[in-house]
Amino acid sequence: MQPATLRGLRTGALYERDQPPFSPRHHLSKRPERAAAPGDPVMEGWSGRVDPSVSGDARRWHQVVRAVETSAPPGVVMLGFACDEGIRRNGGRVGAAAGPVALRSMLSNLPVLNESPLYDAGDVACGDGDLEGAQWRFAERIAQALDAGHVPVGLGGGHEIAFATYQGLARHLLVNGKQRYSKPRVAIINLDAHFDLRKQEQGSSGTPFLQAIEHAAQHGLALEYFCLGVSASANTRQLFSTADEHAVYYRHDDELTLLSLSQQIEALQSRLKSVDVIHLSICLDVLPAAMAPGVSAPSARGMPMEVIEPLLAAIAATGKIAVMDVAELSPPFDRDNSTARVAARLIHRVTHAIERAKSA
Repeated sequence: MQPATLRGLRTGALYERDQPPFSPRHHLSKRPERAAAPGDPVMEGWSGRVDPSVSGDARRWHQVVRAVETSAPPGVVMLGFACDEGIRRNGGRVGAAAGPVALRSMLSNLPVLNESPLYDAGDVACGDGDLEGAQWRFAERIAQALDAGHVPVGLGGGHEIAFATYQGLARHLLVNGKQRYSKPRVAIINLDAHFDLRKQEQGSSGTPFLQAIEHAAQHGLALEYFCLGVSASANTRQLFSTADEHAVYYRHDDELTLLSLSQQIEALQSRLKSVDVIHLSICLDVLPAAMAPGVSAPSARGMPMEVIEPLLAAIAATGKIAVMDVAELSPPFDRDNSTARVAARLIHRVTHAIERAKSA
C-alpha cells in the first residue's frame, strides 16, 4: 500500500475541497477549510493604503495579490496554517493559530518589488485537535503548488507547520520531481532557537525535524538538516545528542555574530553547494524577545536582524529555495504587531531575493 504521505496527489484544481484518500491516522478535520477563490471573502484580509502613481510603480501587495487558480502563471503562493495544536501538545503558549491573519495584515502594505505574480491560497485549519490531518492537507496543497511551478510560503501557525511543509516538498520530489532530479538532495534550513528534534509519541511543535529526518530515511530521500541560532539555554543535552546522532549542521546564537558573519556565511554556502533543493523554515523565536515578543517561547538572547537578514540573503542567492514557512507568530502575545511586522519584512525580503536569484 502506498504511504499516506504520498497518496492523494491529483491533477485537478489546485486546491480542491473534496476529501482526499486517507488512513484512520490521517482523517480529515471537521472544521471547514478556507480556500481562496476569485471574489472569495478570504481575500478580504488584504487591505491597505493606495498611493497615487505619479511616476514609477506605487503598488503594494494588497493591490496585486490574487486567489490562485489551476492555470495561474508561476509565482509566490501563500498558504496559511491556522494551527497551534502542536504548541499545545508541546506544553507551550497557544495563540499561533491566529498568525496567518496577522501576517496577511502586515504584508498588505509592503511595496511590490518585482513582477512575479502573488497569490493567496487561503488557510488550512486544525479546529478539532487533529494535527496529523491538518498537516496532511497542508502538505497536499504545498505539493500541488510546487507541481504547478509556484514558490509556496507557509504562514504559521506553530512550528508543526514545518513537518507539513516538508511532507509537501517530499511528495512533490518523490512523485513528480524525478523529471528534474534523479536523486534529489534536500536541505532543511531552520532559523530557530530550538532544534525541534524531540522524540515523542505524538507529533508536536517540538518534533517536526526529527519527523522529517525519519520520513526521508524511510523513503530514500537524501536530507540534511541545518539549524542556525540554537540556544544552549533552550535545548537539553539529549537534544544536542540527537542532533549529533543525525549529523545536524548547527550554529549557536552566540556564534552567529556580526564579527563572525562573513566566515559563517562562507561555510554555509560551501555546504549548500551539494544540495539541490532547500526548504527554508523561520521560527520567530530565533529573534530577541524585545524584537519578537509575540511567540510561544521568547528568546533570552536570540539573533538580531543584522545577522539574520544577511544569512537569509546568502541562502536565497543559491537559487535553491523551493519552499519556505514562517512559524510561531502568536498575536495574543505581540506588542503593536511588532513580531508580525518583522515576520512580514522577512517574507518580503526572501521572496524578492528568490525572484532575483531566478533571473540572475
